Amino acid sequence: MSCENWMSWEGGVDLIALTAADLAMPNVIVHVARMVHTPVGSAPSGMVFWQPDPAAPPAAFGFVSADPAVGAYFGKHIFAGTPFENAPVIVGSISIETGGGEASARVEIPGFVFETRLTGLAPAALVNRDPLPTAPFHQQGLEAPAGGASLKVNGTDVALTIPPVGITGGPCAVLAPCGIYAR
Repeated sequence: MSCENWMSWEGGVDLIALTAADLAMPNVIVHVARMVHTPVGSAPSGMVFWQPDPAAPPAAFGFVSADPAVGAYFGKHIFAGTPFENAPVIVGSISIETGGGEASARVEIPGFVFETRLTGLAPAALVNRDPLPTAPFHQQGLEAPAGGASLKVNGTDVALTIPPVGITGGPCAVLAPCGIYAR
């Protein structure tokens, strides 16, 4: 299989959630990594989607990266054919902490600070997923699902419901120590 579009990462902290259990679709995505490698460079990167009012447009949406070129790579090369294909790039900072059965991410973008915490991490297991309509790429890596998750936005706690399966076919609250998306 020829592979032209890929990204790999280390230190991934991922949270996909709903702010109300009756919502049809998640309105929270904080999917970031300590370091992401692409053919155009490497930088702390990921994506955010924050739609506190599900009837209104998202308050924050885009690929976050310390390097705009790395952020711009994701839409057309990894997420082509999904609602994220044309997401904007947001220059921001990402810091990741892991240890003691927990992981956290702090994402700072203009107007917002997102702080996630994953607790009760299971042992990491190898994953190998085929492409899905919402994730049109092969996935390989390690994942440690979380038993619990929390989110603060601009210092305010946000109540969450965590679905059992996320848009990439895996857990919605997970530490992904390393992995690759390829298509």
